[in-house]
Amino acid sequence: MMYTRIEYILVHISFLIFFLVTVLDLINLLYQIDKLDQFNRNSITIAFLCTTGFLVIRFFQTGHLPLGNLYESLIFLAWSFSLLYFISYVKDQNRLARAVLAPSGTFINAFANLILPQEMQHSTTLVPASQSHWLMMHVSATLISYATSLCGSLLAIVLLSIFFTEVGSYPGGSKCKTNMYYIFLSTNYEFFKKEIDVQDYFYLLFANAQKCQLINYLDKWTYRTITLGFSFLTIGILSGSVWANEAWGSFWSWDPKETWALITWLIYAIYLHTKIDERWRGEVPAVAASTGFFLIWICFLGVNLLGVGLHNYGWLI
Repeated sequence: MMYTRIEYILVHISFLIFFLVTVLDLINLLYQIDKLDQFNRNSITIAFLCTTGFLVIRFFQTGHLPLGNLYESLIFLAWSFSLLYFISYVKDQNRLARAVLAPSGTFINAFANLILPQEMQHSTTLVPASQSHWLMMHVSATLISYATSLCGSLLAIVLLSIFFTEVGSYPGGSKCKTNMYYIFLSTNYEFFKKEIDVQDYFYLLFANAQKCQLINYLDKWTYRTITLGFSFLTIGILSGSVWANEAWGSFWSWDPKETWALITWLIYAIYLHTKIDERWRGEVPAVAASTGFFLIWICFLGVNLLGVGLHNYGWLI
């Protein structure tokens, strides 16, 4: 009973901190206050330690890595977001990545603690098939891949929204859109034929350049995070296949969870291919990366909660 109370306190402190940091990160994006950066870093460290404390307590309670049910998996996913948030401070002041990590952690905590039924939040005994040393490698690698890939996909969604945002209008009502690789071509021949104010021209040129710089920055971090997530997802799928062979006698059975994991893996593989192939430029890679966001949630929650296949928690049916 005491351990349950401590777990309750730890996860709710973590949720409140994530929510606070989410609000402060949005303010920091607008005003770039250095003191807020330091405060958020210290706050997310506390959230990370609280979540770690929950996982440690649950480990000693159950005697295995706390990944045996949906609630524990969600808390571990929130722990991964807090870890990535902390890592984002290393070498680069990546405010945009932190601005998507904090809301993700808030959403995961809220869903786990406010939406899931109470009976699903209690520790459970592992079924025989899950009592394997592959549990730690397969589930932890998969959840870390979800966290990093979701971060990359959210950055890609932000990138697309900026990419298709109009930065200004030409005199006479003609609109201008930024091109990621040929930014200065936005001032086309028809533009020069118009009588324009030189100040307006340079303002538009500067706005386009700033927008292009932001897009390239987002593109770089999208590629980095998805590459990391793709690597962990590959490890998760391979280790899961070996585990499935030990537990069920088959490396691959086209279970709904396995199928959607493969579809997600293929989408991110397509994204990485478009980044290598010079024939694909502009918004095409970002569209592929954004699609992965929805596929991960189908794979992680959709299939599980519907109670279909061997990988499910049986909540909705």
